[in-house]
Amino acid sequence: MSADYDRGRRDGLRLALAILSAEEEKWTPLLGESRSWRTNKDREVRHKALQVVQKRLQTALNKLAPVDHEATDAELAAALARAGL
Repeated sequence: MSADYDRGRRDGLRLALAILSAEEEKWTPLLGESRSWRTNKDREVRHKALQVVQKRLQTALNKLAPVDHEATDAELAAALARAGL
């Protein structure tokens, strides 16, 4: 695979992780807030699912990461700059 393709895959995984983090931040304060036990249970399941998916994406990202740490840092900085973070 080409370097551009690999970089694009890593950028996609980073974007997915950022989206999941935002979703988790949205749902975390709502845990246990409802008077309905069923709603609370659904929120707990959704929160756990978000955590599992984040961990799996992080694992996939780590497998695709280049071995050279300096290249990884430069690539991450460029991705964050493009995302506006």
